[in-house]
Amino acid sequence: MFDPASTGMRIVDVDEISDYIQDLFSSDPLLANIWVRGEVSNARRSANGHWYFTLKSAKSQLRCALFKNTLPLIDHRPSDGDAVIVNGRIGSYPNFGTYQLYVDQIVDAGAGLLQLQLEELRKRLEQEGLFEESRKRPIPDYPKYIGVVTSPSGSVWHDIQDVLRRRYPLGELLLAPATVQGDSAPASVIAALDSIIADGRADVIIIARGGGSIEDLWAFNDERVVRAIYRSPIPVVSAIGHETDVTLCDYVSDKRAPTPSAAAELVAPHIREYVQHLRSRVEWLGSLISQRFTSEHADLQALHQRLARFDPKWSLQQERMKLDRLTDSLQRCLSDQHQRERVRIASLQQQLNLLDPRQLLARGYALVSDSATGARVVSAGQISQGDSLRLDFHDGRARVNVSEVTARNDGETST
Repeated sequence: MFDPASTGMRIVDVDEISDYIQDLFSSDPLLANIWVRGEVSNARRSANGHWYFTLKSAKSQLRCALFKNTLPLIDHRPSDGDAVIVNGRIGSYPNFGTYQLYVDQIVDAGAGLLQLQLEELRKRLEQEGLFEESRKRPIPDYPKYIGVVTSPSGSVWHDIQDVLRRRYPLGELLLAPATVQGDSAPASVIAALDSIIADGRADVIIIARGGGSIEDLWAFNDERVVRAIYRSPIPVVSAIGHETDVTLCDYVSDKRAPTPSAAAELVAPHIREYVQHLRSRVEWLGSLISQRFTSEHADLQALHQRLARFDPKWSLQQERMKLDRLTDSLQRCLSDQHQRERVRIASLQQQLNLLDPRQLLARGYALVSDSATGARVVSAGQISQGDSLRLDFHDGRARVNVSEVTARNDGETST
């Protein structure tokens, strides 16, 4: 009996080989995220809400599973006979030993493919920063020259002219004719845009086209056109198609308008607004001039005062004022000194009066002196009986002869 183990052969069970095959699918990056084109057949919805269908081509078919938790993200429900492009991952289904596509997205193979290409380009340009709001510039309030890139034969050019004549006749349009549909349109739009930029007069540029299908507007999703708008040194307003139409030019432009007529209204203020703006500017300038005049007048006054300080007359006047102050101060000092001296003299006079012998004589005293010698007699011991004395009173004098001399002892009172 044949024994494989005896030959050294490796034997695996079904689960192992299923896991191995599943690992092969998972490790292949191509199969982990793949887009597949085909025709839907055998589409059915299961009782638990999942969708199952087959994607077939001329020679092959691929089973597909669309789980119900993915359905809210799917715009297109699979229906037999639909030509679609399906995104998902290839994986094995161990229960039946088969492989299938686990679906993440379904789009129509016609316009849907264009939308996929558009979305991929949009994401790439967005990652590069072409659509950043921070880089977008404001539209001039009152442009003098307005560049327009559009077809000269369509209604768009006529509508823009109408709006400008009605709202803002002061603005001047600069038309750069361009083909706006077909294979030659991207190069034509870029050339028209470059011609306005080279002219150098435009304050703002409108890129405009009427409505149409996604194919009709495809030139304005062209990467070359988007990058040309991004490089423009002049603000750009995009007005492509109708309000519901969105192109990559709308993302990269500084401003998007829903229609060409709306774009013209956006860049062109009404003439009444412009007149009001001019009036406000006149008032502002008048206020500014008045403020400037007041400021300059104040500066002139300050300079005049500074200049006056260097005028000899002003210096002489200051010195005169200084001399007057010193004179007043000196007079006050002299007056104060005079008063102090008068007080001091009065005090000395009072002291002299107290020491004046005549004051004593007036109170009943007399000065005694020797009549012969004139010497003052201040003691009884200086005179003898028979001496002639002179008595000086406050109001006269007299001569007397001493008849008796009595010395006074301590404690006695003379009589």
